[in-house]
Amino acid sequence: MSSAFCTDAIGQIHPPFAKGSARIVSLVPSLTELIVDLGLADSLVGRTGFCIHPQEVVKTIPKVGGTKDVNLDKIRKLAPTHVLLNIDENEKPVADALAQFVPHVVVTHPLTLRDNLDVYRLFGQLFGVEAAAQALCDEFETVYARFAQSGTEKQQPPLVYCIWKDPWMTISASTYIADMLRSSGRTVWHPAGEQRYPAFSWEDALQAGVGEVWLSTEPYRFQPEHVEALAAQLGIPVRLADGEMCSWYGSRAIAGMRYLMSE
Repeated sequence: MSSAFCTDAIGQIHPPFAKGSARIVSLVPSLTELIVDLGLADSLVGRTGFCIHPQEVVKTIPKVGGTKDVNLDKIRKLAPTHVLLNIDENEKPVADALAQFVPHVVVTHPLTLRDNLDVYRLFGQLFGVEAAAQALCDEFETVYARFAQSGTEKQQPPLVYCIWKDPWMTISASTYIADMLRSSGRTVWHPAGEQRYPAFSWEDALQAGVGEVWLSTEPYRFQPEHVEALAAQLGIPVRLADGEMCSWYGSRAIAGMRYLMSE
């Protein structure tokens, strides 16, 4: 185990733990999956109801609410040494409340595809699984080399990536999803403004010359009937996109790159 301290996304410093000595509650679905893939399932004592992968492992882990509506009393009873958060998915008041009784509230905030490497290494060092983290880094780099090359070969029209309807909402250029799509060689349309997940009108999008629409399966649960209706309305191609593959970081990012290469 390394003796160096570990720094999270907001500059908090955490001491490394020996493998198996931590009690981890994850409030981020993709980080729950990553913890399991790093061989730390036995250290996972709590998760959200949205933490559904890998199903056979997490089904026995107690739920502590959602990513936003966290049950602090349930977490307190689990006596975690660490709670894993993400700036986009969890709210600061929750983080502040957790910090009152959890020794280590670990904050993540990957904004680019390659930021996953830092998350792998952080958890590897923090939880005493450096070898497993390095193996994941190596797999990531192998797939990324093919992914980046495939992106240079794409000649596709700008697309709108939709995450919600009523109102329609998309992603800004600064989001992880946008970087994932750009890294795959796709051009993504973003409305003007500084909001990370802005509302928009189809009139503005069509005037900008977009040629394709992706309806993500999360957080809004777009279905094939939404695809059919919007395609008839707009007169341009509309498709359903696997939201987990496009937006989940952690170990799922590797599967996400493979998914986007196949599309």
